[in-house]
Amino acid sequence: MKENQNIEFKQSWRDEYLQYVCGFANAQGGTLYIGIDDKGKVRGIDNASKLLENLPNQINQTMGLLAQVDLHTEGGKEYISIHVEPSDQAISYRGKFYFRSGSTLQEINGVALTDFLFRKNNTTWDQSFVEEATLDDIDAESVGYFVRKAVEAQRLDANAKELPVITLLRKLKLVNQDDRLTMAALLLFGKDIERWNLMASFRIGRFQQSQANLLFQDNIVCPLIHMPERVLWTLRSRYLIAPIHYEGLQRVEPLEIPEDALREMVCNAIVHKNYLGPHIQMRVWDDKIELWNYGELPYNYTIEKLLQTHESYPRNPLIAQIFYLAGFIEQWGRGYEKIHDAFVREHLTQPAFEQVRGGFLAIIPREKFIAINTGKPVGTEVSTTPDNQTTERSGQTGGQTGGQTIEKVFGLIKENPKITRAQISHILGISSSAIQKHIDTLKKSRIRRVGGDFGGHWEILS
Repeated sequence: MKENQNIEFKQSWRDEYLQYVCGFANAQGGTLYIGIDDKGKVRGIDNASKLLENLPNQINQTMGLLAQVDLHTEGGKEYISIHVEPSDQAISYRGKFYFRSGSTLQEINGVALTDFLFRKNNTTWDQSFVEEATLDDIDAESVGYFVRKAVEAQRLDANAKELPVITLLRKLKLVNQDDRLTMAALLLFGKDIERWNLMASFRIGRFQQSQANLLFQDNIVCPLIHMPERVLWTLRSRYLIAPIHYEGLQRVEPLEIPEDALREMVCNAIVHKNYLGPHIQMRVWDDKIELWNYGELPYNYTIEKLLQTHESYPRNPLIAQIFYLAGFIEQWGRGYEKIHDAFVREHLTQPAFEQVRGGFLAIIPREKFIAINTGKPVGTEVSTTPDNQTTERSGQTGGQTGGQTIEKVFGLIKENPKITRAQISHILGISSSAIQKHIDTLKKSRIRRVGGDFGGHWEILS
């Protein structure tokens, strides 16, 4: 027998060990053995009979628990076991809450304590009611946007468009029997979500070389039902590139990151965030994107389990339900499978996922951006370090090349002879100096400039 999440050994008794009883009750239950050392060897205790008599009353009086205390004998040595079942109520010992995690005892406090108390009360933060809020705090246009999306996704009947806002909120369990609004209703459809939660925004920053070198940033504040689209639009317009290619005569500009996968990760961050903690944060670097939201994984969940088929366990079930009905997410724990498939389709390296700083981090390589800016194939990783050194890793081939980029520049000039170098740079997401090099190559045999930089145009050579 070894120590684990349900077993703890102590060689002798101290009253402070009641913390372990509290921790087991708040977790999955467990047994505390007195008279056994850390290696699992029975050492015995001299006061077993006294503990057998006193401990049940002491546990009941301090924590309100009924524990099973038993006497055991091995090799002529007496030891006792204190077994406690998991409690459906939050248990405290001397005003503090403890939790057994793995083979360690942890005190719960701060944001984690609030989250724990909600969970023990069989509710969640987004289901809590806000007494001072009224229907006037709800933006009817945002509710209408949701209904249109849900009808298009065939997850609401078309007659939902005719329902009054309050009737719809009742059907969606976003108000109680007295029509008091839930926190979910105010964040999803509120006119001013920061009035109810200052941490409900989505922050995006463009970084270069180090955390201190912030080039520019955006703080997206809007009803959560609009946030995925606002975030994707901001990324497309200011942070990411959309390399142009042609499918027949049709011009196509897909985002450098598979858009359905990126949308899934953004929606997951919104749905699973612990809104009692910091903002959702996205850092865009030259070589990667880091998306972090506050909130630990559900109990007994690991990164490995998350990447397999698993049960859906949203931290904010009301927000998740609205996102599901709107067609933004799935309900069956298939989100990460969809992300994986999207990156496989485009022959890109899979994102990495980590639990860090009390939250969940997704790290997304920017392989297409690297390929276009370096002329190297997709799969070449460029990592700019704080000392301005650049390292490269050769990976899979078959992506963008310098020759393909030249052809894109030529195609844009042919399509619009008045296009400027700055416009080409913006469209392709490539530096102006890199565009100039491609233009210099094209000027040797395929194009020439007629007139000056202002008012002139390009001419295609036969």
